Amino acid sequence: MSTPPCKELMLDNQLCFALYSTSLMMTKVYKPLLQELGLTYPQYLAMMVLWESDGITVGEISNRMLTDPGSLTPLLKRLEAEGLITRTRSSKDERVVELRLTQAGRDLQEKAKRVPACIFAATELTIEQLGDLKEELVSLRSSLGKAV
Repeated sequence: MSTPPCKELMLDNQLCFALYSTSLMMTKVYKPLLQELGLTYPQYLAMMVLWESDGITVGEISNRMLTDPGSLTPLLKRLEAEGLITRTRSSKDERVVELRLTQAGRDLQEKAKRVPACIFAATELTIEQLGDLKEELVSLRSSLGKAV
């Protein structure tokens, strides 16, 4: 005889699963759009940071993306190999690597401008709903950041 399921441990009752599965669906929607740009989702995030702040360091992009600098190195090397960015050691401190967009990297921004509208359409939310959801998620991320 099986025991009845514990509601607290049911997968569909978990916030973490709702966030995880939503993230998976979001990246599936992004995938064909980003394939047209020749980017993976993490590369797209890095390019967005560089489109906002060209000429930043690996440490700065790492902080902005909330990730470890070491995990960014392979991604950034691929972007450099694709001719989208340059990576150079700082003349002031050789431990610091500076990132700059190439002309091809800047040109890619124009092609990427259609991506947010496609994602917005896929959500089937109003702009207000989407803004509210984003604010709630950022607040949740902030709270969770205090717990770690």
